[in-house]
Amino acid sequence: MSAPAPSPLAIVEAEPLPRQDEVLTDAALAFVAELHRRFTPRRDELLARRAERRAEIARTSTLDFLPETAQIREDESWKVAPAPAALNDRRVEITGPTDRKMTINALNSGAKVWLADFEDASAPTWQNVILGQLNLIDAYERRIDFTDERTGKTYALKPADQLATVVMRPRGWHLEERHLRFDGRPVPGALVDFGLYFFHNAQRLLDLGKGPYFYLPKTESHLEARLWNDIFVFAQDYVGIPQGTVRATVLIETITAAYEMEEILYELRAHASGLNAGRWDYLFSIVKNFRDGGAKFVLPDRNAVTMTAPFMRAYTELLVRTCHKRGAHAIGGMAAFIPSRKDPEVNRVAFEKVKADKDREATDGFDGSWVAHPDLVPIAMASFDAVLGERPHQKDRLREDVSVAPGDLIAIDSLDARPTYEGLRNAVQVGIRYIEAWLRGLGAVAIFNLMEDAATAEISRSQIWQWINAGVVFENGETATPELARQVAAEELAAIREEIGEDAFTVGRWQQAHDLLLKVSLDEDYADFLTLPAYEQLIG
Repeated sequence: MSAPAPSPLAIVEAEPLPRQDEVLTDAALAFVAELHRRFTPRRDELLARRAERRAEIARTSTLDFLPETAQIREDESWKVAPAPAALNDRRVEITGPTDRKMTINALNSGAKVWLADFEDASAPTWQNVILGQLNLIDAYERRIDFTDERTGKTYALKPADQLATVVMRPRGWHLEERHLRFDGRPVPGALVDFGLYFFHNAQRLLDLGKGPYFYLPKTESHLEARLWNDIFVFAQDYVGIPQGTVRATVLIETITAAYEMEEILYELRAHASGLNAGRWDYLFSIVKNFRDGGAKFVLPDRNAVTMTAPFMRAYTELLVRTCHKRGAHAIGGMAAFIPSRKDPEVNRVAFEKVKADKDREATDGFDGSWVAHPDLVPIAMASFDAVLGERPHQKDRLREDVSVAPGDLIAIDSLDARPTYEGLRNAVQVGIRYIEAWLRGLGAVAIFNLMEDAATAEISRSQIWQWINAGVVFENGETATPELARQVAAEELAAIREEIGEDAFTVGRWQQAHDLLLKVSLDEDYADFLTLPAYEQLIG
């Protein structure tokens, strides 16, 4: 390992946090600085390439599998590295932020994997970024037990053999960390999250019989996967652990990545663990990339776009076939329901839907799936147990029956549903409620019995933008216009004020959330990510 040296990174505009020196050591910051020096220039080039590709999609309104990488897809011989023992059985994965309570509850949940989230389920305040790292270190050292001062409830870890395996998700490439600067420039949030976690925990995890495992979010091309692979190679050499120790699961949550699944696995093949099929971010990416494409690309209400929609089915079945062809895990999407303590009937209906969703995924060949709440772990587990039995996965199901043409992935008009006025109202309701919580530092938020994260707000504001720009006429005869969106937003803000009371409304960030939602929904220039303007308003 390189000798510790004073870090060239400057910590700016950040109030000191308890025990932050355990995370922000000179040696750890020197590693992050080296990652920044070596890899941020390529990251910048790849972000510029995203913009170029988006302009090309605007011109052509189509996508295709890449002709220049056909030989990778046609070569039947290559496979990803075998899964390590700790990641061989992934039949249920729970997701959530890295606050202290969630860390214990997720590790104890009975799920095989916990996605420890520094991305969409975590608003990137300095406190969340640094104390989240500290909570993971404390968990691995088994010193995370605590008593909630408010409730008096005590939280403690179960025995090590009963804990979920951690797969950590850093921020996406587009986000900066304003509190860490190099020569006056912020360091990419992805390098901060990855660098601090890897530096402190790679050897610690190996000593526990596991390893540094990652989920890679919002990847848009195999070239971005290549960048991550180069980072992994450098990082493993830097701290002196064997090459291939890192494992990465890539979220296929952008429409462009869906056309490059095999190439993404190929670039990461020594470090690849699998691919995951998202939903809200995937739909958000379709709107973002095809927003100039006319009526055939207009999505209906988000809740009408289930995973059984023909174009979503093409995407998930291609993902399973691709993963199993290359020896990788195929991980299914999120069950976001939050059980109600007040309404057993709501629970009954929701649990039936969750079971049907997980039964479908297991039957389709997925090796595991996501849930957002510990009460859903047994439901998802039963669905996969019924198909897998004692087997850790079903990679032997090659799904050679699946054949997906390029147009199948963007056949949005194959869905027999239309945008509704109630869909507009729901998008506004959820958007305001989520953004308000995010501005207070919360990334995972329970709204209307669903656990929502930043992807929810992205698809909500994107649909408002798309419907207005497409001139959608709703079933009640009203046309989607900026004026209608403002009217609905004003009504929803007034309803929230009445619901929670004047005092709670005043101390919240409700007006700010309302204004930000309208800004990103109505601006002629579509913002690539809601979290970019939101981060400018995030305190802490």
